[in-house]
Amino acid sequence: MFIPRSRLVARLARSFGAGILCAVVVAGSLRAADRDRLEAFLDVTGFGVALDSIALAASDAPAMLGLTTSDFGVTWSKVANEVFDTGHMREMGLDLLSGTLDDAMLNHAAGFYASDLGQLLVAVENASHLVEDDEAKRAEGEALLAKMETERINILVAMGEAIDSGDSGVRAVQEIQVRFLLAASYAGVLGYEIDEAALRAVMAEGEEALRDALDASALANAAATYRDLSTEDLRAYVVALEDPLMQQVYALMNAVQYEIMANRFEVLAGRMAEMQPVEDL
Repeated sequence: MFIPRSRLVARLARSFGAGILCAVVVAGSLRAADRDRLEAFLDVTGFGVALDSIALAASDAPAMLGLTTSDFGVTWSKVANEVFDTGHMREMGLDLLSGTLDDAMLNHAAGFYASDLGQLLVAVENASHLVEDDEAKRAEGEALLAKMETERINILVAMGEAIDSGDSGVRAVQEIQVRFLLAASYAGVLGYEIDEAALRAVMAEGEEALRDALDASALANAAATYRDLSTEDLRAYVVALEDPLMQQVYALMNAVQYEIMANRFEVLAGRMAEMQPVEDL
Protein backbone atom coordinates (compact mmCIF):
# COMPACT_ATOMS: atom_id res chain seq x y z
CA MET A 1 0.00 0.00 0.00
CA PHE A 2 2.72 2.48 0.92
CA ILE A 3 5.42 1.28 -1.47
CA PRO A 4 6.43 4.40 -3.42
CA ARG A 5 5.56 4.80 -7.08
CA SER A 6 8.30 3.94 -9.56
CA ARG A 7 9.32 7.56 -10.18
CA LEU A 8 9.88 8.22 -6.50
CA VAL A 9 11.87 5.00 -6.11
CA ALA A 10 14.04 5.97 -9.07
CA ARG A 11 14.50 9.52 -7.81
CA LEU A 12 15.57 8.34 -4.38
CA ALA A 13 17.74 5.53 -5.69
CA ARG A 14 19.72 7.63 -8.10
CA SER A 15 20.62 10.41 -5.70
CA PHE A 16 24.03 10.07 -3.99
CA GLY A 17 23.21 6.52 -2.86
CA ALA A 18 21.34 5.59 0.27
CA GLY A 19 22.34 7.24 3.50
CA ILE A 20 20.76 6.77 6.90
CA LEU A 21 18.70 9.63 8.25
CA CYS A 22 20.24 11.31 11.24
CA ALA A 23 19.77 14.30 13.47
CA VAL A 24 22.44 16.87 12.74
CA VAL A 25 23.29 19.71 15.08
CA VAL A 26 23.33 22.92 13.08
CA ALA A 27 25.98 25.44 13.95
CA GLY A 28 25.23 29.14 14.03
CA SER A 29 25.66 31.49 11.10
CA LEU A 30 28.40 30.37 8.77
CA ARG A 31 31.51 32.48 8.64
CA ALA A 32 32.27 33.81 5.17
CA ALA A 33 35.39 31.65 4.80
CA ASP A 34 33.57 28.51 5.91
CA ARG A 35 30.68 29.27 3.60
CA ASP A 36 33.01 29.74 0.63
CA ARG A 37 34.67 26.39 1.29
CA LEU A 38 31.38 24.55 1.64
CA GLU A 39 29.92 26.17 -1.49
CA ALA A 40 33.06 25.12 -3.36
CA PHE A 41 32.54 21.60 -2.00
CA LEU A 42 28.96 21.56 -3.34
CA ASP A 43 30.20 22.61 -6.76
CA VAL A 44 33.26 20.40 -7.15
CA THR A 45 31.55 17.24 -5.91
CA GLY A 46 28.25 17.88 -7.68
CA PHE A 47 26.43 17.62 -4.36
CA GLY A 48 24.76 20.98 -4.98
CA VAL A 49 23.06 19.62 -8.09
CA ALA A 50 22.05 16.50 -6.16
CA LEU A 51 20.31 18.77 -3.64
CA ASP A 52 18.65 20.72 -6.45
CA SER A 53 17.28 17.47 -7.89
CA ILE A 54 15.23 16.88 -4.74
CA ALA A 55 12.75 19.37 -6.22
CA LEU A 56 11.93 16.90 -8.97
CA ALA A 57 10.45 14.52 -6.40
CA ALA A 58 7.78 17.00 -5.34
CA SER A 59 5.34 15.83 -8.00
CA ASP A 60 5.43 12.32 -6.50
CA ALA A 61 3.99 13.44 -3.16
CA PRO A 62 0.29 13.19 -4.12
CA ALA A 63 0.84 9.66 -5.47
CA MET A 64 1.77 8.53 -1.95
CA LEU A 65 -1.73 9.63 -0.94
CA GLY A 66 -3.38 7.93 -3.90
CA LEU A 67 -3.90 11.30 -5.63
CA THR A 68 -2.42 13.34 -8.47
CA THR A 69 -1.14 16.90 -8.65
CA SER A 70 -4.32 17.92 -10.49
CA ASP A 71 -6.33 17.00 -7.40
CA PHE A 72 -4.81 20.03 -5.68
CA GLY A 73 -5.81 22.57 -8.26
CA VAL A 74 -3.95 25.33 -10.05
CA THR A 75 -1.90 26.37 -7.01
CA TRP A 76 0.01 23.07 -6.84
CA SER A 77 3.02 24.13 -8.94
CA LYS A 78 3.40 27.43 -7.09
CA VAL A 79 3.32 25.80 -3.66
CA ALA A 80 5.62 22.92 -4.67
CA ASN A 81 8.16 25.38 -6.12
CA GLU A 82 8.09 27.43 -2.92
CA VAL A 83 8.58 24.41 -0.64
CA PHE A 84 11.27 22.81 -2.82
CA ASP A 85 13.08 26.06 -3.60
CA THR A 86 16.58 25.02 -4.67
CA GLY A 87 18.24 28.03 -3.08
CA HIS A 88 16.65 27.26 0.27
CA MET A 89 17.58 23.59 0.05
CA ARG A 90 21.20 24.51 -0.65
CA GLU A 91 21.16 26.78 2.40
CA MET A 92 19.87 23.87 4.47
CA GLY A 93 22.65 21.70 3.07
CA LEU A 94 25.31 24.25 3.94
CA ASP A 95 23.99 24.56 7.49
CA LEU A 96 23.89 20.81 8.02
CA LEU A 97 27.35 20.25 6.55
CA SER A 98 28.89 23.11 8.54
CA GLY A 99 28.66 21.21 11.81
CA THR A 100 29.58 17.78 10.51
CA LEU A 101 31.95 17.87 7.52
CA ASP A 102 35.48 18.07 8.91
CA ASP A 103 38.55 19.23 6.97
CA ALA A 104 39.88 15.73 6.33
CA MET A 105 36.60 14.59 4.78
CA LEU A 106 36.15 17.77 2.75
CA ASN A 107 39.71 17.77 1.40
CA HIS A 108 39.63 14.09 0.53
CA ALA A 109 36.37 14.25 -1.42
CA ALA A 110 37.17 17.56 -3.08
CA GLY A 111 40.61 16.28 -4.08
CA PHE A 112 39.16 13.26 -5.85
CA TYR A 113 36.32 15.07 -7.58
CA ALA A 114 38.64 17.87 -8.72
CA SER A 115 40.73 15.30 -10.63
CA ASP A 116 40.15 14.66 -14.34
CA LEU A 117 38.23 11.47 -13.59
CA GLY A 118 36.31 13.16 -10.79
CA GLN A 119 35.17 16.03 -13.00
CA LEU A 120 34.13 13.60 -15.72
CA LEU A 121 32.04 11.72 -13.17
CA VAL A 122 30.51 14.93 -11.82
CA ALA A 123 29.52 16.01 -15.33
CA VAL A 124 27.61 12.80 -16.10
CA GLU A 125 26.13 12.59 -12.60
CA ASN A 126 24.90 16.20 -12.71
CA ALA A 127 23.22 15.55 -16.04
CA SER A 128 21.60 12.39 -14.66
CA HIS A 129 20.29 14.09 -11.52
CA LEU A 130 18.25 16.57 -13.53
CA VAL A 131 16.61 14.16 -15.97
CA GLU A 132 12.88 14.35 -15.30
CA ASP A 133 11.75 11.30 -17.29
CA ASP A 134 12.75 8.52 -14.91
CA GLU A 135 10.85 5.85 -16.79
CA ALA A 136 12.73 6.57 -20.02
CA LYS A 137 16.02 6.66 -18.13
CA ARG A 138 15.33 3.31 -16.52
CA ALA A 139 14.29 1.76 -19.83
CA GLU A 140 17.54 2.97 -21.37
CA GLY A 141 19.53 1.50 -18.51
CA GLU A 142 17.76 -1.84 -18.68
CA ALA A 143 18.42 -2.04 -22.42
CA LEU A 144 22.10 -1.39 -21.80
CA LEU A 145 22.25 -4.02 -19.05
CA ALA A 146 20.67 -6.61 -21.35
CA LYS A 147 23.69 -6.51 -23.65
CA MET A 148 26.37 -5.51 -21.13
CA GLU A 149 29.35 -7.70 -20.32
CA THR A 150 29.25 -9.40 -16.94
CA GLU A 151 32.44 -7.68 -15.78
CA ARG A 152 30.94 -4.22 -16.25
CA ILE A 153 27.70 -5.22 -14.55
CA ASN A 154 29.68 -6.53 -11.58
CA ILE A 155 31.53 -3.23 -11.36
CA LEU A 156 28.24 -1.29 -11.34
CA VAL A 157 26.93 -3.61 -8.61
CA ALA A 158 30.12 -3.03 -6.60
CA MET A 159 29.65 0.70 -7.04
CA GLY A 160 26.15 0.48 -5.58
CA GLU A 161 27.40 -1.57 -2.65
CA ALA A 162 30.18 0.94 -1.96
CA ILE A 163 27.73 3.83 -2.02
CA ASP A 164 25.33 2.06 0.35
CA SER A 165 27.71 -0.05 2.39
CA GLY A 166 25.34 -0.01 5.36
CA ASP A 167 22.27 -1.09 3.34
CA SER A 168 20.41 1.89 4.75
CA GLY A 169 18.57 2.98 1.60
CA VAL A 170 15.41 1.08 2.45
CA ARG A 171 15.23 2.61 5.92
CA ALA A 172 15.75 6.09 4.48
CA VAL A 173 12.98 5.72 1.89
CA GLN A 174 10.62 4.28 4.49
CA GLU A 175 11.37 7.08 6.93
CA ILE A 176 10.69 9.74 4.31
CA GLN A 177 7.34 8.12 3.56
CA VAL A 178 6.44 7.79 7.24
CA ARG A 179 7.27 11.42 7.99
CA PHE A 180 5.31 12.65 4.97
CA LEU A 181 2.25 10.50 5.59
CA LEU A 182 2.12 11.34 9.30
CA ALA A 183 2.52 15.05 8.54
CA ALA A 184 -0.31 14.81 5.99
CA SER A 185 -2.44 13.03 8.56
CA TYR A 186 -1.76 15.59 11.30
CA ALA A 187 -2.46 18.45 8.86
CA GLY A 188 -5.86 17.02 8.01
CA VAL A 189 -5.02 16.33 4.38
CA LEU A 190 -6.17 12.72 4.62
CA GLY A 191 -9.32 13.31 6.61
CA TYR A 192 -8.32 10.63 9.10
CA GLU A 193 -5.43 9.87 11.43
CA ILE A 194 -2.76 7.32 10.57
CA ASP A 195 -1.59 4.97 13.27
CA GLU A 196 2.20 5.17 13.15
CA ALA A 197 2.76 1.67 14.51
CA ALA A 198 0.40 0.16 11.93
CA LEU A 199 2.04 2.19 9.17
CA ARG A 200 5.49 0.97 10.13
CA ALA A 201 4.21 -2.61 10.25
CA VAL A 202 2.96 -2.28 6.68
CA MET A 203 6.32 -0.82 5.68
CA ALA A 204 8.11 -3.76 7.27
CA GLU A 205 6.03 -6.23 5.28
CA GLY A 206 7.07 -4.59 2.03
CA GLU A 207 10.73 -4.09 2.95
CA GLU A 208 12.18 -6.82 0.74
CA ALA A 209 10.11 -5.75 -2.26
CA LEU A 210 11.26 -2.17 -1.74
CA ARG A 211 14.89 -3.26 -1.44
CA ASP A 212 14.62 -5.18 -4.71
CA ALA A 213 13.02 -2.19 -6.42
CA LEU A 214 15.71 0.18 -5.18
CA ASP A 215 18.52 -2.16 -6.25
CA ALA A 216 17.06 -2.70 -9.70
CA SER A 217 16.39 1.00 -10.22
CA ALA A 218 19.85 2.01 -9.02
CA LEU A 219 21.57 -0.52 -11.29
CA ALA A 220 19.59 0.54 -14.36
CA ASN A 221 20.24 4.19 -13.59
CA ALA A 222 23.97 3.55 -13.15
CA ALA A 223 24.10 1.74 -16.49
CA ALA A 224 22.55 4.73 -18.23
CA THR A 225 24.42 7.42 -16.29
CA TYR A 226 27.89 5.97 -16.88
CA ARG A 227 27.24 4.53 -20.36
CA ASP A 228 30.00 6.62 -21.98
CA LEU A 229 32.67 5.91 -19.36
CA SER A 230 35.19 3.13 -19.79
CA THR A 231 35.14 0.05 -17.60
CA GLU A 232 38.59 1.05 -16.35
CA ASP A 233 37.29 4.44 -15.22
CA LEU A 234 34.39 2.79 -13.41
CA ARG A 235 36.75 0.35 -11.70
CA ALA A 236 38.85 3.30 -10.50
CA TYR A 237 35.70 4.98 -9.22
CA VAL A 238 34.77 1.94 -7.15
CA VAL A 239 38.23 1.94 -5.58
CA ALA A 240 37.78 5.63 -4.68
CA LEU A 241 34.33 5.01 -3.23
CA GLU A 242 35.57 2.14 -1.08
CA ASP A 243 38.15 4.33 0.65
CA PRO A 244 37.16 4.56 4.36
CA LEU A 245 37.26 8.37 4.36
CA MET A 246 35.13 8.58 1.23
CA GLN A 247 32.68 6.20 2.91
CA GLN A 248 32.32 8.73 5.73
CA VAL A 249 31.78 11.55 3.26
CA TYR A 250 29.06 9.65 1.43
CA ALA A 251 27.32 8.62 4.64
CA LEU A 252 27.18 12.29 5.63
CA MET A 253 26.10 13.61 2.23
CA ASN A 254 23.39 11.00 2.00
CA ALA A 255 22.15 11.72 5.52
CA VAL A 256 22.00 15.43 4.71
CA GLN A 257 20.20 14.87 1.42
CA TYR A 258 17.60 12.54 2.89
CA GLU A 259 17.02 14.78 5.88
CA ILE A 260 16.35 17.72 3.56
CA MET A 261 14.03 15.60 1.43
CA ALA A 262 12.08 14.37 4.46
CA ASN A 263 11.86 17.90 5.86
CA ARG A 264 10.57 19.32 2.58
CA PHE A 265 7.95 16.58 2.26
CA GLU A 266 6.76 17.34 5.80
CA VAL A 267 6.47 21.03 4.99
CA LEU A 268 4.69 20.20 1.73
CA ALA A 269 2.15 18.11 3.62
CA GLY A 270 1.25 21.14 5.72
CA ARG A 271 0.95 23.34 2.65
CA MET A 272 -1.25 20.75 0.91
CA ALA A 273 -3.80 21.29 3.65
CA GLU A 274 -4.07 24.92 2.53
CA MET A 275 -4.96 23.96 -1.04
CA GLN A 276 -8.45 23.07 -2.11
CA PRO A 277 -8.53 19.71 -3.87
CA VAL A 278 -10.61 19.43 -6.97
CA GLU A 279 -12.33 16.40 -5.45
CA ASP A 280 -12.86 15.40 -1.86
CA LEU A 281 -9.99 13.36 -0.44
